[in-house]
Amino acid sequence: MSLTDSLGPRAFREPELVGWGERVGASVEPPLWIALNGPLGAGKSVLARAICRGAGITGHIPSPSFTLVQAYASPRSFTIHHVDLFRLRAGDPIEPLGWDELLSTPGLVLLEWATRAEGQQPDDRWEVNIDYGSGPDERVVQLSRLGSAPEPVGW
Repeated sequence: MSLTDSLGPRAFREPELVGWGERVGASVEPPLWIALNGPLGAGKSVLARAICRGAGITGHIPSPSFTLVQAYASPRSFTIHHVDLFRLRAGDPIEPLGWDELLSTPGLVLLEWATRAEGQQPDDRWEVNIDYGSGPDERVVQLSRLGSAPEPVGW
């Protein structure tokens, strides 16, 4: 895995984070794997939902915390897999989640709690780290492009 670009840190208020996510979803060209990391409540699900909305997903977009994987058919002619590894512990198997299929998907994968995948992610991906900022509604985002992942959109 090689770091191609490291962008940020950049501070966002929630509406700005949502706006960026929607721009990503509207313009990204899959295949793309987006690894989302950060503490509980930092905004990983907020960003994932915004990306889904930007890709044309309408209606309720539930957190996959309990189902672990949600799949959506984008009207942009690709599948979005929203995965949440929060409930997994170190050493828990991820293969039953359809991991091999996720690794080879031609669509978009949004992986929350990506560090719990313990190095089982593709080399070509975006790493998005979200943390709390200086104010209660501020988030700081660090974006990195690894390998031959496409250029970050709308940053």
